[in-house]
Amino acid sequence: MTRVGRVLGWCLASLLLLVAALMLFLVLFDWNLIKPTLNEKVSEALNRPFAIEGNLAVVWRREDGEGGWHAWVPWPHVAAERLTLGNPEWIKGGPFVHLEKVELRLAPLPLLWKTVRIPRIDLTGPDANLQRLADGRSNWTFDLGEQTATEEDESTPWTLDIGTIGFDQGRVRLDDQPLKTRLEVHVDPLGQPIAFSEIVGKAAAQKTADQDATPQDYAFAWRAKGTYQGQALEGSGKVGGLLALQDTALPFPVQADVRAGSTRIILAGTLTDPQNLGALDLRLRLSGSSLGNLYPLTGVTLPDTPAYSTDGRLVARLHDDSGATFLYQGFNGRIGDSDIHGDLTFVARQPRPKLSGTLVSNQLLFSDLAPLIGADSNAEKKARGAPANQPGDKVLPVEVFRTERWRAMDADVRFTGKRIVHSDQLPISDLDTHLVLNDGRLSLEPLRFGMAGGTLESTIQLDGNRVPLQGRAQIKARHFKLKQLFPTFAPMQTSLGELNGDADISGTGNSVAALLGSANGELKMLMNDGAVSRGLMEIAGLNVGNYVVNRLFGDDEVEINCAAADVGIKQGLLSTRLFVVDTENAIITVDGTANFASEQLNMDITPESKGLRVFSLRSPLYVRGSFKNPSAGVHATPLVLRGAGMLALGAVVAPAAGLLALVAPSGDQPNECEPLLKQIQSSKR
Repeated sequence: MTRVGRVLGWCLASLLLLVAALMLFLVLFDWNLIKPTLNEKVSEALNRPFAIEGNLAVVWRREDGEGGWHAWVPWPHVAAERLTLGNPEWIKGGPFVHLEKVELRLAPLPLLWKTVRIPRIDLTGPDANLQRLADGRSNWTFDLGEQTATEEDESTPWTLDIGTIGFDQGRVRLDDQPLKTRLEVHVDPLGQPIAFSEIVGKAAAQKTADQDATPQDYAFAWRAKGTYQGQALEGSGKVGGLLALQDTALPFPVQADVRAGSTRIILAGTLTDPQNLGALDLRLRLSGSSLGNLYPLTGVTLPDTPAYSTDGRLVARLHDDSGATFLYQGFNGRIGDSDIHGDLTFVARQPRPKLSGTLVSNQLLFSDLAPLIGADSNAEKKARGAPANQPGDKVLPVEVFRTERWRAMDADVRFTGKRIVHSDQLPISDLDTHLVLNDGRLSLEPLRFGMAGGTLESTIQLDGNRVPLQGRAQIKARHFKLKQLFPTFAPMQTSLGELNGDADISGTGNSVAALLGSANGELKMLMNDGAVSRGLMEIAGLNVGNYVVNRLFGDDEVEINCAAADVGIKQGLLSTRLFVVDTENAIITVDGTANFASEQLNMDITPESKGLRVFSLRSPLYVRGSFKNPSAGVHATPLVLRGAGMLALGAVVAPAAGLLALVAPSGDQPNECEPLLKQIQSSKR
């Protein structure tokens, strides 16, 4: 052998001997000897106390299933017992995390390119105590120090690559002061795993499998109790036993049944990419006393409603460029006694999140809309968790609009009620509206009802950025058929007449009562070719009207040629400019006020006989009292009869001209209001 050969042989033998010695050292070394140094270095790096109090062991062995060089190089398998990580100095209480045991295996070759690759970590007996103070500081945020610009430029940072995390029974406590939340969660093994399909159903499981994903079985049960956003919370459910942080082909199964206040949340499905909360695909059922109660739980602004329940699919894309996106797809449910269906999308964008979608109700009970403006009863308000503060002597709703919630998000939602169920007194057939909420400004453009063969179309604008709220309503009633408006009143069934009207009202205030109590605007209404009697008043439920009609006409049914009204509203006080009813035997005028602020009526009703017929009533009538309890009577001292005489007053010429715009032909019959209004106009000349 040459000299060079002998040198190379000695070098190779020395290298092999060195490797063997190193391996022997690693195998025989007592790793507990480095625990003090390791504890000190980790504590210094994390800026909080860390300690391995139990045994620390490292076993080297080759990995099955690993290809290439990874299959030939032994991997260290690390096991450490009784680990404790403490809290920063400003957190009180026990340690941040305590673990009975941690086991992991480390891929050695990626260390050469500054990658710490850990295919799997198994945690035994985890016990975590999570806290966040009122100032926003939390013990789950670590202060690892800051590199200087030079260090960042000259060195490549280390990366951490963790594959999966396995765990067994444990406990997590959360005290989050900003969220007003205190929870304690316990996790325990199920004993016997439950297949994913048994929880979500075979169809949903097959759909997940078709996406090249195979969810693991449910392996653990969990239970939670405490408060969330100040509301009592209690829940339970099941989860898988292995968190696949990066393998999207192994979704993490979750199932939950949670009650928070009056709200119940039931869900089952999968979480993908748990490390980044990448995506959710869940079957979600929601129920509660009012949709408005979801705001403190979710931050989503929804209206106050009767009791509700919904069932649909929730898909979340938490890393969309526009913001985390949640889609509640194909849901069905009920609100009160009305059905509801649709799709909603919530995007956590900046500067405000946005809710958009389309909702449909095939059969909508009109009474289920009452909570939207606080018009439900005190008992119903209590049932949905709202203050029962509607005074017993008031008609207009005093419940305050929660405009601070309007500023929390934007919305663009279309709602259609295909069929509206209501009593015969208000024959509304359908509803269509487009709700837009933008930076605290709420608009319904349009808000349209189908009613009595015609339409009631309005535009509602409410500016919640103003204090107090400013609102405006523009309303058009067109082609209400009288025989459909009063379907149970036989004399009206031969009528071809219609009712038309316009209103434009604005006001300020944070409730319906306050808005109307400060309102300014006008209301115009025209009705032709109708009929009236005590029976009609009884059908309409108008006791005062019953009294007035009885005084004017007795028990007879009387044809109405035309009824015309033009009233102005100023600072909540409605005043008649023109209010006249032309019947077959008399002209009746109404004069007076209705005060929306005090809910008081002060009206005079004055009849004037036509031709030679003599009215038995010699004194005008009055209507006084509150909206809630009006009363009617006969003036003890007759007023100057103004009926026909009023038509000669120049003050009513302009209102009469304005009402002519509402005259619309009804079939082949002439509109009886047109000659009356023209007569009023010509009376000044």
